[in-house]
Parts: sequence; C-alpha cells; structure tokens
Amino acid sequence: MALSIDQVMDEAGAGRFQRRLLGIFGLVWAADAMQVLAVGFTSASIAATFQISLPEALQIGTVFFLGMLIGASLFGRLADRFGRRRVLLVTVALDAVFGVLSVFAPNLWVLFVLRFLTGMAVGGTLPVDYAMMAEFLPAKNRGRWLVILEGFWAVGTIVIALAAWGASLLGVADAWRWIFAVTALPALIGIWLRLWVPESPQFLLRSGQKKALVSVLDTVLSTNGKSTLPADTAIALPPAHKAPGIFSPALRRRTISILAVWLLVSISYYGIFTWLPARLASEGLGYVRGYDFLVLVALAQLPGYALAAWGVERFGRKPTLVSFVLLSAAGCALFVLAGTGPMVGGAILLMSFALLGTWGALYAFTPELYPTASRATGMGAAGSAARLGGLLAPSIMGLVFVQDFALAIGLFAGLLLLAAGAAWLVDAETRDARLD
Repeated sequence: MALSIDQVMDEAGAGRFQRRLLGIFGLVWAADAMQVLAVGFTSASIAATFQISLPEALQIGTVFFLGMLIGASLFGRLADRFGRRRVLLVTVALDAVFGVLSVFAPNLWVLFVLRFLTGMAVGGTLPVDYAMMAEFLPAKNRGRWLVILEGFWAVGTIVIALAAWGASLLGVADAWRWIFAVTALPALIGIWLRLWVPESPQFLLRSGQKKALVSVLDTVLSTNGKSTLPADTAIALPPAHKAPGIFSPALRRRTISILAVWLLVSISYYGIFTWLPARLASEGLGYVRGYDFLVLVALAQLPGYALAAWGVERFGRKPTLVSFVLLSAAGCALFVLAGTGPMVGGAILLMSFALLGTWGALYAFTPELYPTASRATGMGAAGSAARLGGLLAPSIMGLVFVQDFALAIGLFAGLLLLAAGAAWLVDAETRDARLD
C-alpha cells in the first residue's frame, strides 16, 4: 500500500526536525522584519545625513516595497518551477549582500538602488519560507507552527527598535548605517544555516525525484526519533493533472478574497509602522514619545502571536483571522477617539497586538488555501499584494499623514473593516486540512 507524504509527516510528528527548521527560517524571518521596518527607524537619520525632508526620506520605503513586489511574484513562481531550496539559498544570499552594501552607500541614489535590490531579495524570501515550512508539518500542528514562525517578525521588530534606541542614546553620527548593519547580520548567518535545509518533499514528489524524496522523508523521521521507511515503501503520486492557476474557477473566489485581505491589512500595517517610529522619535504623540516606547510597542506583538497561534488551532483559521482584523480596526478607532495620553498609548499598543495577531493568522491560513503545485505562486501573489500595500503606505498615505495623523489612522480603521469582510468571504476553512 502506498503512503502519502501527509501520512509520513503525521507519523514523524512535529519534533526536532521541525524545531531546527523553525530556528533557521525564524532567524531569517526576523532579519526580513528588520529590513522591512528599517525605513521607519532610519528615516530621520537618513534625512539628516542627506539634508532632505522626512517625507522624502520615507520614499526609500517606496522603492524597497517596489522591490519586494517584484521579488515576491518572481521568486514565488521560480520556487514552484525549480524548487524551494534553490530559491531560498539565492534570496537569502542576495538579502545579505545588498543589506551589507546598504551600510556603505556613498550617496542617496546608490542607497535607493541598494534598498530596491534588498527589497527584491526579501520579497522572494518571505512567501517561499512559508510555503516550505508548511510542507514539512503534519496537518494537526501546521497552523500553530506557522504562527510561531510569523512570531519571529516580532523578534526582529524588538531588535531593530532596541538598535535604534541604542543609536539614539549614544548619539552616533549617521545612525542609519549602524541600524542597517544590525539588520544585515542575521541574513549573513542565515546563508550558512540554509544549506542544511532539504528540498520540500511535496516539490520532490511533483517533480518525480523519488529517490531524493525518500531520502528527505527518512531524514525527517530519523531526526524526530522515528523509524525510517521500509525499503519497499511506495509514495502515493499526486493526481496527474495540470497545476490549477490561482485564478482558475475553483480557486478564483478565495484568491480574490485573500489578496484583498493582504492588500488592505498591509496598507494599514505599513502605514502605521512606517510613520509611527519617525513621529514618536521626533515630536511624539502627547506623552507617548521616544524609542523606549517603541520597544514596548514591539513587545506588545508577542502576546498577539501567542493568542493567534492558539486561536487558529482552537477555533479555525478564518474565524481567528476575522476576529483579529476587527480588533485591529477597533484599535485604530480608539486612537482617533482617544482624548488622553494613556488612551493614545493604549490604542497604539492594541494596534500592535492585534495587527501582528492578524499577520499570524493570515500567514497560517493562506498557504493552506492552495494545492502544492500552486502554493508558492499563491504565496507570491499574496506577498505582491502586501508589497503593493507597502508601496501605497509611505507615498500616497503619506499625504494624509502630513495633513492629519489621526485622520490617517481613522482611514485605516475603515480599510480594516473591509479586510474583515473580505476574509469572511474566503470559501474555505483549512484547520486540520491535508496538503495535496
């Protein structure tokens, strides 16, 4: 009798192999968070170094997200065609190289180009990471483990907030160079760690590499302390049909709905966390000011991830996602209505808590909506929608922020309500679902 990959993964369970994988992916995931959020923490320093305005400095975020938009779509497709492992090695190497070169940028235009190229690499890393991690997890553990991986984003946020705070306290010149150096370090380490990661078993099965597939499955089993596959074991082949496009009739509704969620949540998240660090570091919001409060904001993300990790397994992916999006909208509304300093601080902490819980649920849900042959493409499309949101946040939404900070946050509350409606329209619930 032939075994499916899911049956083998269920037998292996979530153990030492998955913990190693989580540590490797998590390190680079934290590095990517630092690269993405660096624009908010470096903009004031970049503006001072090159004698430009803060809104002009924030346009580095625009070119970074443009690079991510291209990278997410390009590398997602390449991963489905040529394999997850190769693409991961290439994107992490490019992330490290261009991230390090950014530290030594001699002028603003070179810095723009290097941040665009770094963005391409980061955009390719994010969707492929999740597609690959999902394919190494048993169904009953997948949601929780994917949210835990997303939780490393909060670790990266805390590290970059601490780096910016330290540079501020020390009063270093060109603080942005030091912050970019900190963001590049985990990716440099991640290059070597990624060499340990094997190719995805689902990809090996789809591409007919049976010998390599059995070797990878045996590695997972033995690393988790389980018996390897008997010599005569056959692995069930997937149905012989063409990979469905993510906009094919069977997948169209869920694709449109989930991409809308990615876009709307991204505009809100990147809008808030691109402008908030610069605002708090300069004039503040009442008593709420400084990098020390930003560290507290970053710490508030951790319990958001923890609650999302519990919710996706206990209540399901879609209900948890909808709940966190609504809570994010409530945090934005509270900010607009806040009349006192403590209420402003509480609203910001609630936004941080809820938005990162939203990301956790969204990343757990999305890769499970697609079959293996289309998974990285689907995640790449979601990543592209997110980067489009990131493009809009520092540029178009920047015009609103300059006029009225509270009005911009209020607009995000409305966008998040629309996102909750789009999430509810997704035509699937994937808790305990097997990957095919």
